[in-house]
Amino acid sequence: MYRLQIDIPLGQDEESAIATAESIMRWHFLDSEAQDKLQRLSRGTELTETNYRLGHDEDRQRSNYLDKNENGHVSTKKCRIDMENA
Repeated sequence: MYRLQIDIPLGQDEESAIATAESIMRWHFLDSEAQDKLQRLSRGTELTETNYRLGHDEDRQRSNYLDKNENGHVSTKKCRIDMENA
């Protein structure tokens, strides 16, 4: 299966990068008009969910800075948007 991977530089400030990443994901995948456009562009492939993460160039792991625990440690799990139940 082919997957679209998008790399968007969001600067050096972690708080700002987190806010921007969350805003981009909401705007592109939770907005009903955007969902309609994505469905038309997908040419028959039903888009029901998308997985994403916020990484850092200097982090050797596939860490997700959008998923931190109470100690400030990041996970390697991707975040998920379920477009059918949004």
